[in-house]
Amino acid sequence: MIAVSHPQVVTVRRSALVARLALWAFLLVNLVAIQVMFQLAGPPAHNLFGSVGRMLGLYLAFTMIVQLLLIARLPLLDRGFGMDRLTSWHRWVGFTLFWLAILHPSFVILGFARYDGVPVLRTALTLSKQVPVLLGMIAVSLIVLVVALSLRIARRRLSYEAWHAVHLILYVVVVLGVIHQLYEGTAFAINLGTKVYWWSLWAFALGALLTGRLIVPLIRNSRHRFRVAAVVPESDDVVSVHVTGRDLHRLPARAGQFFLWRFPGHNSWWQVNPFSLSAAPNGRTLRLTAKGIGTTSAGLRTLTVGSRVFAEGPYGAFTLATRARTATLLIAGGIGITPVRSLLEDPEIGGDVIVLYRARSTADAVLLGELRNLAAAKGARLHVITGRTGPTNQPFRPDNLQALVPDITDRDVYVCGPAVLTDTVLDSLHQLRVPSRQVHAETFRLAS
Repeated sequence: MIAVSHPQVVTVRRSALVARLALWAFLLVNLVAIQVMFQLAGPPAHNLFGSVGRMLGLYLAFTMIVQLLLIARLPLLDRGFGMDRLTSWHRWVGFTLFWLAILHPSFVILGFARYDGVPVLRTALTLSKQVPVLLGMIAVSLIVLVVALSLRIARRRLSYEAWHAVHLILYVVVVLGVIHQLYEGTAFAINLGTKVYWWSLWAFALGALLTGRLIVPLIRNSRHRFRVAAVVPESDDVVSVHVTGRDLHRLPARAGQFFLWRFPGHNSWWQVNPFSLSAAPNGRTLRLTAKGIGTTSAGLRTLTVGSRVFAEGPYGAFTLATRARTATLLIAGGIGITPVRSLLEDPEIGGDVIVLYRARSTADAVLLGELRNLAAAKGARLHVITGRTGPTNQPFRPDNLQALVPDITDRDVYVCGPAVLTDTVLDSLHQLRVPSRQVHAETFRLAS
């Protein structure tokens, strides 16, 4: 097999390299700058606890800035890392934010308590009478609430829509945090240079967030005016929604990507769901296919033709532009077939293509007829693997996977499906020594 050298693929790889370099440079430069600011500010008037608390406050504020950039949906980061990885980082940065939000006020309060020689609780109550400090305490409480509801045990009890609404609280945290810094910040108020640096950093983060989450989506939706063109039931619990609009050929969408969909008038404005394109964009229509497992997805079949659609995107790096080889293996399970089906339809697919589709039965295999037609048209080999997983039916175990695809190490592998299936396949690919640059997975972390 030969490596892919298509100009677009080279461009995507260059974008990924630029994104990695830019991210690491941003983190390194600012971490050094923050430490320099802390040293220039000198020791606090009271003790070591206060000094540590002030340093943790600086890192808390910077971690919040990083979090804003991760959720700003910057095209550079999306193309370089993919939304799945960014969402995973967002989760871990969130937990880092949680611990810093706990430790920063704790050390500050301990510092004042030791300095004044009074109990910690009384110190906390005294400090809370200052409005900027009280706002900071409220922000910490909200962070604790959001993190608690993001833990797996709580997350399982919340619908995606409710979980998304809870996360909107973080915007309140940002506002409270900025006000707190305006009145309580000392390390970055040493001189004009540190003030310009610090607030420029915040302006960049907030500007990126407003641009990516508000301005660009509003402009795109105003330009394209998305509408429901057709609603097609695919099975008892799966439905496809065809969306049309103006000048869709100008929309930079690729097969394998997803949008965040809102249906005004059908659901509340805060109810948004990530659904992949189940057909390759053709410049005239977009299609999403969803299984009715949530409030929004279950109600899609009641959408009326002509109703408005608000779409944010496209997002994701699960595209053929990231290929390293000419031969391709597409693996899907359940409703994870949607982006895989669109990849199979992509005009750029070419080469030797194998599709492995895991379903309970052929009756449960969504879009199977379309897959068969596309496979025949593309000269691809389609294997539908059915039955319950058990001791005698483990198709994605390393030896079984290699038996199905002997030249798997010479292919780009695209995987999308339930978490258990995806994890199993990724583990098998690792054991089979498939190079990581040839492995591409869509795990829907944004929805989970």
